[in-house]
Amino acid sequence: MAKTKISVKNIKEYLPKVKENILLKEHATWRIGGPAKYFLEAAKAQELIAALQFAKEAKLPYFILGGGSNILASDKGFKGLVIKIRFLDLEIKEEGSKISVLAGAGLQLGFLCNKLMEGQAAGMEWAASIPGTLGGAVFGNAGAFGPSMADSVEWVEVLEIKNKKCEIKKYQNSDCRFSYRSSVFKKKAPNFVVIRAQLSLAKGDKEAIAKKMKEHADFRRDRHPLDFPSAGSVFKNYGKAIKNKELLAKFPDLEKFNAKKEVPAGWLVARSGLAGKQIGQAQISEKHSNFFVNLGGARSKDMRALIKLAQRKVKKVFGASLEEEVISLGS
Repeated sequence: MAKTKISVKNIKEYLPKVKENILLKEHATWRIGGPAKYFLEAAKAQELIAALQFAKEAKLPYFILGGGSNILASDKGFKGLVIKIRFLDLEIKEEGSKISVLAGAGLQLGFLCNKLMEGQAAGMEWAASIPGTLGGAVFGNAGAFGPSMADSVEWVEVLEIKNKKCEIKKYQNSDCRFSYRSSVFKKKAPNFVVIRAQLSLAKGDKEAIAKKMKEHADFRRDRHPLDFPSAGSVFKNYGKAIKNKELLAKFPDLEKFNAKKEVPAGWLVARSGLAGKQIGQAQISEKHSNFFVNLGGARSKDMRALIKLAQRKVKKVFGASLEEEVISLGS
């Protein structure tokens, strides 16, 4: 008997759990995005492998989705397969003065940090109120208040895709090539998919951990526009000194930023006169100008136009090129 040819026509034969025409705005913190033609939540390695192999065989575009916290999905949606990572396993072990944590990529950071606090594991307090998943945090080497994922990751389990073959591999911290808001997994996306990570944390005091988590949450509540949907920081901080004498005279804060070789992107956007700028229902926050918010019903084309405007204006005023942290999904 001849083998059935793999095509999108028989997708449900190979992927029984796949859904059709799922609105991406329901899976993105910006609450923007049209329908994904096909949508699958993968909770097991076999489901993920089957989905990726099907997409390769059927020549179907695919996108790996975590918590959707830095995604700008198109109003037109995505004419392929969106695979949402749902690996939720968690194992916390005390090993002397250290706490060993094996955690699935689909775990929400807030949930994970609460479990770490209960297990007296210190070192991830900075991530407690960050939206998104562990897999996304490893992928983009997320960080705040100084530390980043690179400081806690011992190794990462990854599904590596080559041609139509999938292989699970383990990457030690040094293999991950962590850098500012990046990693080898981000550089080689979508052919590397983070499945889980082993974290090495210090044993701490539960009350002290809870106190630090609250301090970070209070800081964000006071300084970030949390009343409207956003994707967190839109741009990476500018990693070069700005030495123009006229600018240094006009903006004295540049001296302290230059000393650190990092100029906050939100500061650059605000000083370029764009705080509060609005296109449609997309707005650059006046509270923190590296947060672009959805005032209600914002469209991706308006948010994209606002991002491009900020890049052009900052380049014109400061000669600085801002690099996006946001990842586009769909055209």
